[in-house]
Amino acid sequence: MTLLSRVFGLLRDITIATFFGASGGTDAFLVAFKIPNFMRRLFGEGAFSLAFVPVFSEYKETRDRAALKDLVNHVAGTLGGFLLVLSTLGMIFSPALVYLFAPGFTSDAAQFQLTADLLRITFPYIFFIALVAFSGGILNSFHQFSIPAFTPVLLNISLIGSVYFLAPYFDEPLMALAWGVAIAGVVQLLLQFPSLIKLGLMPIPKIKRGHEGVKRILKLMIPAIFGSSVAQINLLLDTVIASFLITGSVTWLYYSDRLLEFPLGVLGIAIATVILPTLSQQHARQSGEQFNQTLNWALRLVTLITIPACVGLFILAGPILASLFEYGKFTASDTYLSSLSLMAYMLGLPALIVIKILAPGYYARQDTKTPVKIGIIAMVCNMVMNIAFVVPLVYSGYEAPHVGLALATSMSAYINAMLLYNGLRNIDVFTPQAGWLAWLFRIVIASTALAAVVIWLNPGAATWSQWQLGERLLNLAMIIFAGLFTYLALLWLQGLRPSQLKKST
Repeated sequence: MTLLSRVFGLLRDITIATFFGASGGTDAFLVAFKIPNFMRRLFGEGAFSLAFVPVFSEYKETRDRAALKDLVNHVAGTLGGFLLVLSTLGMIFSPALVYLFAPGFTSDAAQFQLTADLLRITFPYIFFIALVAFSGGILNSFHQFSIPAFTPVLLNISLIGSVYFLAPYFDEPLMALAWGVAIAGVVQLLLQFPSLIKLGLMPIPKIKRGHEGVKRILKLMIPAIFGSSVAQINLLLDTVIASFLITGSVTWLYYSDRLLEFPLGVLGIAIATVILPTLSQQHARQSGEQFNQTLNWALRLVTLITIPACVGLFILAGPILASLFEYGKFTASDTYLSSLSLMAYMLGLPALIVIKILAPGYYARQDTKTPVKIGIIAMVCNMVMNIAFVVPLVYSGYEAPHVGLALATSMSAYINAMLLYNGLRNIDVFTPQAGWLAWLFRIVIASTALAAVVIWLNPGAATWSQWQLGERLLNLAMIIFAGLFTYLALLWLQGLRPSQLKKST
């Protein structure tokens, strides 16, 4: 379902790129969309889910159904009330938020005003999508993953539909995209209701000061806000700096990030979503060995897929961007400039996915403080590297200084991942099982063969731009299939079998 969601996400981005290209207006919408998305990561599936799922799982394992329903009701009341106030304030102070998150836009009054107007429409999305994340946390704890994972498809369908059916009725067509976001929030929340009713856990919002479960969640959530959102804060810092760079920089980074998010979502976020309730239950049962086995299994699975994905996306950055987005107002120059930042992002893909797997090892144990400390260190490193990489590129006259932002994100991800790993090792929560070196060696050998085949089959950038849609997609599919076949064949020849991917019980 997550894969399906990411496919529809690409279709959404293709539609937006084709109709709007890389312009000041597109930059305005993407900032107006990023701000509520950032808030969503803080108060939705990010910090809130990481604090809620462990406490909810503990209630589920150790208390009766009435106590579980009582917790759901009071969390719904507290969270809903807070989100309502937050959404109202966000709409009122949208110009101030634009000034905070995209100060570079102040040099263009029209772009600044458009961004503020768009944000007033998109900001209430946080109210609905955070409640969607709350509902998803309940369903995931009962190992019902399909509905929460499918839900983002509705956002993408809504945005695609808004381009085709709403945009013609607006003087500023980008307003249609903002309304598409708002409509999606309502529809996504409604989709959760049947499953919650079936479980007997449809929330009836209540507010009680000092509710024991709510207090525990809030206590865990406050530091988790910082720990879970480090990557998002880094991306927003990138947006702030990019708003000062040449027009189009925000959009080039956006499309690079979207292709980064594809494997990150399908592999990292999907597996992290699955293992968090499992790890929480194992911790509640004090099953340390099973806890360690779950982390080892998840890391082996993601390295098996992430390393070749990283290699393939790095080599095929230009062809993939051309095949997906280089139509209409999205030019060959936009493809080239986006590909440079995508390659820089790909260098950090393995670390970004490992972070998604290791962080639940802390949150499942209701330790939200350690990831916060580590996240702050990584964020400071990212800020320093942003300046260290971008400033020299700007003053040297390099055509794509935004690449420095992507590179800084990748490098800081490795710092974050290494600190998380060392922390789990030091408290004896995670111990690498036997066979890791042999496992990585096989993957590296197979990935090297994949790279050789892809480089050999890949024509030049000019050829991709000359081809039409059908030719691009056909040749891209053939190259990817050839690389995939080579990778799997080399793994098979080295003795890897599907049975080795099964999780130990």
